This record gives sequence, structure tokens and C-alpha cells, in this order.
Amino acid sequence: MPHHDAYDVVIVGGGHNGLVAAAYLARAGRSVLVLERLGRTGGAAVSTRPFAGVDARLSRYSYLVSLLPRRIVDDLGLRFAVRKRAVSSYTPAVRDGRPTGLLVDTAGGGRTREAFARLTGSEREFAAWQRFYGMTQRVAERVFPTLTEPLPTREALRARIGDDRAWEALFERPVGEAIEAAFEDDLVRGVVLTDALIGTFAHAHDPSLRQNRCLLYHVIGGGTGDWDVPVGGMGALTDALADAARAAGARIETGREVTAIATDGTAAEVSYAGDAGEGVAAARYVLVGAAPRELARLLGEQPPTPPAEGAQLKVNMLLRRLPRLRDPRTDPREAFSGTFHIAEGYGALEDAYRQAAAGELPHRPPSEIYCHSLTDPSILGPELAAQGYQTLTLFGLHTPARLFTADHDATRAALLEATLAQLDAHLAEPLTECLATDADGRPCIEAKSPLDLERELRLPGGNIFHRDLAFPYAQEGAGRWGVETRHPNVLLCGAGAVRGGGVSGIPGHNAAMAVLERAEV
Repeated sequence: MPHHDAYDVVIVGGGHNGLVAAAYLARAGRSVLVLERLGRTGGAAVSTRPFAGVDARLSRYSYLVSLLPRRIVDDLGLRFAVRKRAVSSYTPAVRDGRPTGLLVDTAGGGRTREAFARLTGSEREFAAWQRFYGMTQRVAERVFPTLTEPLPTREALRARIGDDRAWEALFERPVGEAIEAAFEDDLVRGVVLTDALIGTFAHAHDPSLRQNRCLLYHVIGGGTGDWDVPVGGMGALTDALADAARAAGARIETGREVTAIATDGTAAEVSYAGDAGEGVAAARYVLVGAAPRELARLLGEQPPTPPAEGAQLKVNMLLRRLPRLRDPRTDPREAFSGTFHIAEGYGALEDAYRQAAAGELPHRPPSEIYCHSLTDPSILGPELAAQGYQTLTLFGLHTPARLFTADHDATRAALLEATLAQLDAHLAEPLTECLATDADGRPCIEAKSPLDLERELRLPGGNIFHRDLAFPYAQEGAGRWGVETRHPNVLLCGAGAVRGGGVSGIPGHNAAMAVLERAEV
């Protein structure tokens, strides 16, 4: 087989984390080769024009930014920005036979207080909301800076948080206990619980605490828990990262599928194939952005215990206009600019979990929607923007991969229909009447199941986190940075690392730091 010149580091996968690692290492003077299976970089953090002949560039898979440290943007000199949403969330409801809803302003304060009072008839839930999220913000301020440092011990992280009640609620006991103790209203409880279930198939009292770990990563992002809109779409971030890596001297090759990794712990060879033929790249270190299960396959090793399966429905849409709401007091432009919760009351979420766990599609599928183009219209062509077109992104919960194995296409279609019916229950007109059409006259809507994500992105079981999320402290086998494997010169740099998951760049940063602090390179 032909050989490339030897590199200091070969990176398997050109997703955002692999590109972060490549940029840091190349800027530090290391020779770096990035091998990406697909014909473009970006992985799950990409923007595409999914609808034929329509000038709308949607964030196809990942779509909001929370965990990306400003430090990475500044260190790498990225030309990339995020924009804060004016509304945090809107949750429609029916009370006393009348349509209403809970609108949470990003800034909190008077409008949010009034919305809580109108929904619940008292001040109690708003006060509880402030206490709960005041607690999570204090945790966020203390935990977020540790994510780009060597892993703290469990005891050190607990001491850094310095709040035993918060530690107990988030790290020790099923989060359902804290939610039920803090809130009385079923709808408010559900809004809080949703952040524990994004891409995570669990229930509020799951003894594994899988839901706690998911909630933690959602509330600590940026030290604030804000989920911001990437200006220009998610592809703007990965394009900026690829530019930074190349400018620093990294070599990026797309259309190169890695087929095997061989290592003796001090030197490695990475075999790959592509349209131009096969090749082998020699390296001192190999950083892998793929899932741990995929890494085991490449090494010819026994795969780890199968990860928790993915459990989400991802739907992208383009609308000619936003639909009108049944709640006449709420402007659709506000409701859809934040996270629009659908069928996500606390009891409804638990019902949907039980039905899916029993092998049924949820009878009332829970989901949430947001409109990127309200906050950042640059993803739309000028004509579409002038005509009032808008994008919608829907993320469905409690739809584990196992539900799709028997008849994938029919199951996905049935789930999409049921999910949109739950949304229509809160609209003054069917959503389908607002959908744009593509150049061939087809509605501008596409749905992705967990099995679609497995096929397209090699996510095991469609798991967007590659495997179960881990608490951000040192555990047995985690290593100093949370990226180490049993091979000293093979490191994880993707979502499967400790402190992985989400669009963060943190695993890429940490893998690069693990290499740079070793004197051998």
C-alpha cells in the first residue's frame, strides 16, 4: 500500500470537534492530517439546502449552540458569532377550556412573571422557577470553566460547586424528585424536564441518572445555560473551523473513509480508502472523532457495551409564513423564536416514555420547535426573506431506534403525522397549509429517524451523544482529560469523550491539550 508522509497527528473525522483539534495542533506546529469519510467537513454540524431549487440553508442535524466556550472561538480566531434568542420558550396549553400558554422571556422579569400568573393563577410557580434556575445557574458558573481543564475528581467538583443541595438534586438523586419538590403545575414541571430528555431515552425517576446528566449539560452551557442561534447556520461554525485548521497548516482530505487503525502504543498507522484509491497514513498520535463503538471496530477490538440508543425525530421545514396560534394573545413570531414545547407536560412525557418502552409509538408524541430565521434571517435567500418565508426545526422526544426496525419508512411517516397533529392542536390553521413547496412541487419538509442518523452519520443507534453522557468528573478509566483510551497514542476527540455531546468543541480542545502536554511530540 502507498504511504503518505508521516504526521505527528492523524485525526479520524472532520466534524466540528476534529476540526477544533486540528486547528489547535496545527497552530502549535504539529503536522496534522484530517481524514473525513463524507465529501465535506462538518459532520452533524452542517448547513445544507435540503429542498430542491429553494434558497434556504438549514442547519440539518445540530442546530443550536450552548456549550462552545468563547475561549475556543478566541484562541482559534474564528469568524463566527451566535445570537441570543429574545424568547426562551413558549408552551401552549388549554386552561378552563380556553387556549393560553406560558411564554418565558430570555431576560426573565415582568413578562415572564405575568405569564406564570396568567397560567397558574398565583405567584408560586414563578418564584419556584427563579429558585430552581438560580440554582442551576450557580452550578453552571462553577462547572463550565472546568470543561476545558483536566478532569476534576468527584470530590473536587463537589467542593467547587459548594452547594450540597444542588449536588444532591443534580448529581445524586433522580432529577424528577427535585422537579416535583420545586413545582406543582404539570405543565411547568414538563418544561423543566424536557432539557433532561433531549436525545435521551429516560424518565424523570430513572435510577441510572441518565436524565440528570442530560439536564446538567443543557443548563451549564456557557456558564449561563443559554442556547443560542449560530449566525449563518451551523455550517458557518464548521466552515470557520476548517478555514482555521487549513490556515494553520493542517491537511484536510474529504472522501477518505478510514478502514483500520493499527497501533503499538507509540506509533500508529491509519488505513483509508476513497475514490482515489487506498492509502495508509503513519502518525505518532491518532485522534478519533467517531463513536467509541466505531473506534473499537477500526482497531479490530471487541466493541464496548452497546450505547443507549438514540431517541429523537429530527424534522426540517420551510414555511411560506408562520401559522397562527389558537392563543390570540401570543404573536407566532415570539412563540416560535424560542423553544415551542408540544405535548410536553410532565405527565404526558412520562406516558410517552412508558408507551415507547413497551414498543409502541407514543400516542401523543412530544416535541419542540424553533425558528432559526426569526433570529437570523441570513440563512434565507433575499427573495424568500422578503416574502416572509421562515424555517422551522422540530426535535421529537421518546422515539427510540428500536421502534423503527420493523418497517422504518412507514413508522417514520406515522410518527411525523402524529407529531404534527399534536402541533396542529394548538394552531388556528394546519401547519401543512403553511409549508412551502420545492422546485418539483413537493412540500418542504424532511424527517430523520435515529436509524437515518445512524446510516448518514454513523451514530450508533442514532445516538447523538455517541454513548451515554458522563458526569464531568474523573471516573475509572477516564484518564486525565477524559479523552484517553487503553492505547496511549489513540485518543477520542468526539462526543463519546467524557464531557462530550452537543456542539461544543470541548472534546476536540481536550484531545489537543492531551497531545500537546506530552513531551514526545
